[in-house]
Amino acid sequence: MEPNEVQELEENAEHAEHDHAMLPVALTMTILAVLVAVVTVLGHRTHTEAILNQTKAAVEQNRVADDWAFYQAKKNRANETELTSDLMNVLAIANKDEAKKLEKGYADHQKKWEADLKDGEDKAREEEKKVVEYEKKVEEAEAKADRFDLGEALLEIGLVITSITLLTHKRAFWFVGLGFSVIGVVAATFGLLLK
Repeated sequence: MEPNEVQELEENAEHAEHDHAMLPVALTMTILAVLVAVVTVLGHRTHTEAILNQTKAAVEQNRVADDWAFYQAKKNRANETELTSDLMNVLAIANKDEAKKLEKGYADHQKKWEADLKDGEDKAREEEKKVVEYEKKVEEAEAKADRFDLGEALLEIGLVITSITLLTHKRAFWFVGLGFSVIGVVAATFGLLLK
């Protein structure tokens, strides 16, 4: 064997030893890459949930606005009916029978408006409760998404720092990367545990 070939074999043996020593680092990087992917998907889904609930809240707010506008229109009609009835009571009317019929009609309308106003107010209040529920769901989803985003960022940092180990062959980077990764997993777990 040539001296040149012996040296090449020795270098290959050294690389094999270094490569074998780096297997735990490579395995760690693979696991971290999978965790990053999982936490990223969880974060995206949670952000989507927040957007959907925000949209539902906006739709309900529009319904509330419509319900209150309808309520106000009925209230205006009820006030006009009451004013007309009051006006008829103070005016001198030549045909008393016709006036009594009109007064009865206005009194019937007034009762109808009162019932409609109560129903309209109840409906608007129920819609307002739905808006509050959706807004609460939005806040919850955003809090979860924040935890997932933090977990994702820390896992990515851990992955990058761990990969430096392969370049430098210094295990300190591996341990620092693992530290960031553990904190990232904890943050993502908090996101899962939030309700």
